[in-house]
Amino acid sequence: MMRCPVFRRPECSAPHKHEAFRRARAARAVATGLALALLAAPAPSRAEAAPQQTGTAEELPITLSGSYLAGRYAGQTNDLANAAAFFAEALTADPGNPFLLDRAFVLQLANGDIQEALDLAQRLQIEQSDHFIARLLLATDAFRAGEYNEAAILLDSEARGPLAELTSGLIRAWALAATGESSRALDVIARLEGPSWYAVFKSYHTGLIQDQVGQNAAALENFRDAYETDRGALRVVDAYARSLAASGDSKAALDLLTEYDKIVPDHPSLKATGRLIESGETPPVMAATPAAGAAEVLYGLGAAIGRDGGEELAAVFLQLALYLDEDADVASIALAALFDRLGNPQRAIDVLEGVREASPLKRDAEIQIGLNYNALDRLEEARAHLAALVKSDPSDIEAVSALGNVFRARKMFKEAEETYSTGIATLAKPEGKHWTLFYYRGICRERLKKWDEAEADFRRSLDLWPDQPLVLNYLGYSLVDQGKKLDEALEMIRKAVELRPKDGYIVDSLGWAYYRLGRYDDAVRELEKAVELRPEDPVINDHLGDAYWQVGRRLEARFQWNHARDLKPEEDILPLILDKIEKGMAEAEPLPTTKADPSGSGG
Repeated sequence: MMRCPVFRRPECSAPHKHEAFRRARAARAVATGLALALLAAPAPSRAEAAPQQTGTAEELPITLSGSYLAGRYAGQTNDLANAAAFFAEALTADPGNPFLLDRAFVLQLANGDIQEALDLAQRLQIEQSDHFIARLLLATDAFRAGEYNEAAILLDSEARGPLAELTSGLIRAWALAATGESSRALDVIARLEGPSWYAVFKSYHTGLIQDQVGQNAAALENFRDAYETDRGALRVVDAYARSLAASGDSKAALDLLTEYDKIVPDHPSLKATGRLIESGETPPVMAATPAAGAAEVLYGLGAAIGRDGGEELAAVFLQLALYLDEDADVASIALAALFDRLGNPQRAIDVLEGVREASPLKRDAEIQIGLNYNALDRLEEARAHLAALVKSDPSDIEAVSALGNVFRARKMFKEAEETYSTGIATLAKPEGKHWTLFYYRGICRERLKKWDEAEADFRRSLDLWPDQPLVLNYLGYSLVDQGKKLDEALEMIRKAVELRPKDGYIVDSLGWAYYRLGRYDDAVRELEKAVELRPEDPVINDHLGDAYWQVGRRLEARFQWNHARDLKPEEDILPLILDKIEKGMAEAEPLPTTKADPSGSGG
């Protein structure tokens, strides 16, 4: 497959545009009907009314209303490529419309169509001189060309809003540092005033600039301040560890990385830094060039915006980071994750294929590519891609888990069991972070009716992570369902509910356990809670119907079964629900309620 770096758009964007225009022609056939539905929404100030049209979609001309409405729909469904193409069409039909100019520009930039967006940014600079994103793109383009003074000038105007002010100030500081004016650069950052979340960005980028100009002791202090402000920021942890090692305190650096590993285990970037420190080498500074530093600003803010739900603006920042620094692999990973959240796994694959071969994140990128093939329902490609990664390194637990999870989600339990076993066999001494391998293998073995082996896996998982609610729930429910070790099983499920009282599935397990034990009033109480937490789940609604039937609430039982039917249950469950709706159900035979055997052999 051809690699298509995300910062170089012609090859990447063309297929998406062709698809966009194909869909645009089809959209025009229903543009008039859409207009009626969207009259309440804000429209371009100079939008034309959609004329009555006849003929096939292929014969219909491009119209302002059709393009605009199709663009709105694409935007509402998070389809950046089609939204950008449709609004570009609408702008062609009404080139003087400021609303369409803004939307076409921002969407093209979010989609990574940098050259097209640059043309529109020039227009916006003339027509809307205070347009922050337009200025930011022009400044980024100047920075990329080495025109640092021009970039600083473009960002020296008054920005509106905390995000615009911080972005402009930090990138302007990096532009000044690029011209040798590091003192002015640091002063620009120091004078930035804003919300409390400014602090970590100010300290971090002050430290990066100081690192670049050899002020290592001062940089270390700023990285320490950034770390104390936000101990969960991975890039800050990486920079702080590198700075500690550079100062001669390798032990403190490795202790820092070990501590963070408890929060995010085995992060490849931090593992790479740790290996350098352990080998006695001094890791390089985080931002080796001013362009890398400015890209770090865009990546850091873009990733933060994306976490808060601002997907379109996050895409703008991340695309700019990659335009400025093609080696900004963290931005590639973040942008791919963004496309994944937007429901576009193919775009995520395109971005991930641009991650450098030498990057510590390359293997993670390859794992995500395999998972995205699976999301596209291209199972054989997903299987081949992930299997190759596992074969090359069976001790890569992330790759093993990814392949195993693909199989397990598709109910290919034998293949999943074998995959998890491959990874487990490489563990000389399993640790807490490995609990999922045993848990998932236990699920597969339970589905394959290999109960003794499954129970052993669940208990091994609990040894590694005591009181893990998912494991407690699955093991406890399975034991109740088989009528084994009932006291212990019920206590496990109660503990799981205590740990995760808002998890409808776990609460359902407790209710169904009571049902299986013949404690129908208790079952109704818990299953009503579960339905309240997960009203859209057909199985939970079906369970509540069964419990209502057993306590004599027959009308309510049929109501719940009808509701479960309407929620589109799986094919193997639907006939059972339909039968109960028609005929009701027999009185359930409660499980034995004797004490569990103290020896552990079962109830």
